[in-house]
Parts: sequence; structure tokens; C-alpha cells
Amino acid sequence: MGYNNHLVIHLLAVFGVICGDGGLLSPSELEMFVDEIPDMPRIKGYHLVDGVPVSSSLKITMFQKYWKFHRDLPPTKVFAYGETQRTATVPGPTIEAVHGVSTHVRWQNRLPSKHILPWDPTIPTAIPRTKRGVPTVVHLHGGIDEPQSDGNSNSWFTARFQDRGPTWTKKTYHYHNMQQPGNLYYHDHAMGLTRVNLLAGLFGSYIIRHHEVEAPLGLPAGDEFDRPLVVFDRSFRTDGSIYMNATGNNPEIHPQWQPEYFGDAIIVNGKAWPYMTVRRRKYRFRIINASNARFFKFFFGNGLRFVHVASDSVYNDRSVLTKEVLLGPSEIADVVVDFSKSKTNSAILHNGAAYPYPGGDPVDENNGKVMKFIINHQREVDSSRVPKKLIQYPMPSLSEVTKTRYIAMYEYTSPADEPTHLYINARSYEDPVTETPKVGSTEIWNVINLTEDNHPLHIHLGLFRVLDQTNITDIEEFKECMTKFNNVTKCHIEKYARGDKLSVVPYEKGWKNVYKMNPGYVTKILVKFAYIHTNASYPFDATAEPGYVYHCHILDHEDNAMMRPLKMVK
Repeated sequence: MGYNNHLVIHLLAVFGVICGDGGLLSPSELEMFVDEIPDMPRIKGYHLVDGVPVSSSLKITMFQKYWKFHRDLPPTKVFAYGETQRTATVPGPTIEAVHGVSTHVRWQNRLPSKHILPWDPTIPTAIPRTKRGVPTVVHLHGGIDEPQSDGNSNSWFTARFQDRGPTWTKKTYHYHNMQQPGNLYYHDHAMGLTRVNLLAGLFGSYIIRHHEVEAPLGLPAGDEFDRPLVVFDRSFRTDGSIYMNATGNNPEIHPQWQPEYFGDAIIVNGKAWPYMTVRRRKYRFRIINASNARFFKFFFGNGLRFVHVASDSVYNDRSVLTKEVLLGPSEIADVVVDFSKSKTNSAILHNGAAYPYPGGDPVDENNGKVMKFIINHQREVDSSRVPKKLIQYPMPSLSEVTKTRYIAMYEYTSPADEPTHLYINARSYEDPVTETPKVGSTEIWNVINLTEDNHPLHIHLGLFRVLDQTNITDIEEFKECMTKFNNVTKCHIEKYARGDKLSVVPYEKGWKNVYKMNPGYVTKILVKFAYIHTNASYPFDATAEPGYVYHCHILDHEDNAMMRPLKMVK
């Protein structure tokens, strides 16, 4: 951390924004349920030739613009994705792709020379050679694609590609869309800036559809009844600007970095506490948690239930009826809600997740509400359905497992017991790669959470199923040994991983690309580095540079520096 403080302050002043805390808006000043929820623009990642979808090339640009988050809030300066500045939105447009048809996207940066939010150069951060410009790079979360198009954190670029990161490869990304149908999520992934670039607005929904496989299910379909809901939290100043604390919890170590960002206004599709008028029938909602650190435990105040049909980018084997859905940052829940079952003409979607999760503050009047549905009183014919059986993908046999790994999560603190940084396997991102799976292989990862937070683990390229969650007994004793040796054999993991078992909730028993790693538990996951729906090999070289990564998806943790390289080998 040996930075000269004067240099740090200078860098913060040059690239960032040093803001006082004055003028913070109380969320209670914004009336709830006054703005109608927008549906983000939909862009097709293909075009039709004689009725047949063929590969398409898109240009999507990052712009600075003003966005109206609430009727009574002044316009907010944001970074937004769009085909033009006028049509750019927060969240960005929903990209709709077709299975088996490639989409090519040229991601373009037209952002100004300074960031609109404070950021911290004392954590590993993309800093342009010219000291000007906002570094960005796009990761398609859940995409199974070549490393050169995966959005490696060091593949960043500034406006008009004037400055580029050390692993930058090309201007146009190739998304193969060869994987199973499902929900993906594109967002910024620049080294050390992910949390501020997403807070500024750089994220959006991406859907891969497969008509032959999905149409027979009969789920609600069409733009009116099949809607992405992108949920996130923000705080604002009275002038409408996004508020982010400019002072770190350990300012002598990190002048700005905070361990978690929590906003007190809940935003859905770019509006604070919106309302949506619905018909008395079934709707499909693809819910993305786009928050930096906030978990959401969704439930309806009037007792309506969710039918959970898919987790992250994969359909469940079977549909699951549930009263509530818990989503960590960057998890996706695909649910059907049948409003014909409502006994009332309105329903409020609530949040019940403590923050930080699970041991933090309880929700309050503001962050405990998400949005309101106004339900048409007229009954109507609804031909959509939710079958019990959905799409069954083969479960790999344990005999296919070629490697077992242990992945330990650490948090380090200052003498005042404030977090300073977080590592995986006691290593920084820059340390040499230690996870080198073979292309096409299946592995067991035992993820050991030695912290007090729940960490949503995301593995690029890989999909996984959770097999077991076991409490670690005498956790402090085990943690002391691991902190000293970082070696599960020396520390006799078998002696400690023998506590109570935690069952996996039914809607999370299928394939995932993010999973919430419970504090004080060893979570055993089976990871597959191949397509789950076919034995076909990847149509790209997964062993190419710059490789992939895996990380905690609390963005403030990922940035400092709870992320490790993942290098595929032949």
C-alpha cells in the first residue's frame, strides 16, 4: 500500500470526483409507486433472411447523459449503454439472441475524461497511460465464449480506444450463443473500477432464446408478458447526482474504498419504486440483481407466489412454487407470477434481506419495498402455462471428476478491525494462476468461506451444481491455521468440516453460474467446463489468452481484490 498520500489525493482529483457528504437526499422525500416501469429498448442480435435468423453485428456505445430516476428527482448524470446517445438507457438495452446464431458487438467508449464518481487508485486499478479517460470493458455474464471476448479486467479501453489495457485484444466481441437458452447479463468489468462503472449505469440484460426447445413449454411469451426486471439500489443527493461515499473506512490505507455500497432507494428498470399495471393472468419476469452488494429476498405482501423456472442462465429441471426468492448480486431468477390468483387489485413486491447479508441491518420502510403491481380487475383467458417438468440437462457422474480443488475466501482487516482487502486462496489477482482446468473437464471445488459475509461466487465459462454445504466447527481455530499456512491438508480440513449440513433450496438445485457461499461453511460444487446440453466441444479456443477469471460478485470485494485468474488448458 506504500502510496504517497499527496500522489493519491492528486490522482483522485484528476480522475475522480472528490465530493462532500452535503445535500444527501432522504429517500422518504421520494413518493413511492408514482413512475411507471419502463421496458428497456430491445435490440435483436440477429436479423432475418427469408425468415431464417442469421448472424448480426451491433454497435453499442457508452455515453454520459442525464437520466430521470424519479418524477421528483432532478435528472441524474449517468453512464449509459445505447445505439445512440438519445436512446441510451439505464439499464442498457435488452439484447435478444438466438441459439446457434452468433452476435458480434462492437462496444464503443464515448465517455468523458473524468469519472462522475469517486474511485480509489490504491486498489489494483486500470489507470490510463495518459491519466485521462474512463477505462471500460464489457463482460457478458453467463456467456460461454472465447477468452478474447470475455471482457478480461485488463482488456479495458478508454474513449475511441486511445488507451488500452495490457490484455486488450480487439474492438468487436464475438458471442457464439451456442449454449443452452437462458438469461445473461452484460456489465462493465474494468480492473478496480467495476463497482463505480456499474454504479454509474453500465449494465443490461441479454437473452438467448431457443424456439424449438422453449416453445413447447408454453410459458408466458411476447414483449408484454415476458419482461426483464433489473433491480438495484442507489443513493442520491438533492441535486439528483448519485451519492457514493468519497471517504474510505480506512482512509490512511484506501482513501475511498468501502467494503460494500448500499443505496437507500430501490430502482427497477431505471425507476425508483415504480409501478406496473398488469392483467389478471400469468407474467414471466427475468429478475437480475444488479446491485453492488445488496442481496434481495423478494416476496409479495399479499401472499402471491412465484413459480421459479430458471436460475442464472439455465432452466430448472422442474418448476418450483415458492413464497420468496433470495438473490445475491448478479444472480438471476426467472419466475412466473400468476396475477389471476391475487385476492387484491394490487400487490407490493417487498425485500426482506439484511444488509450486509446475512448478519447486517434489517430492511426499513424504504429498502424493504421494491415495486407495486396494479392488477386489472377483469378476468381473462390465459393460454400460457407452467409445466412441472421443464428442461432436464444430464447430471455429470462423479466418476467424470478429474480434479478436486479447495478455494478459500479471506478478509483482512486493519488494527481497528475494518476490512482492508479480500483475497481468494490468500493470493492477489496478480499472483500466478493456480486454477488450470482442462477444456471439457468436470471438477469438484470445495469453497471455504472464512469470512462473516456471504460471498456470491461467479466462475467465468464454467457452470456448476451445488452438492453439499457443511458448517465448519471451531471456525476461529481453523481460520487461525489457514491464515498462517493457507493449506487445507496442514490445517486438517476433515477435522473441522463436520458440522451441520445446510440443504440447497429447491430452486437452486440445478446448474448455476453464481452461488451464495455461506459464511463459516464449506460448499462443495461440481464444476463443468463444457456445454451442459451437448457433448460438442467449444467452437473457439478456450485456452487462448487472456484466459478467464473467477471472483466474488460483491463488486466492492471483486475490485479489492477477491478475484483470481482461471486458465484453461488442453
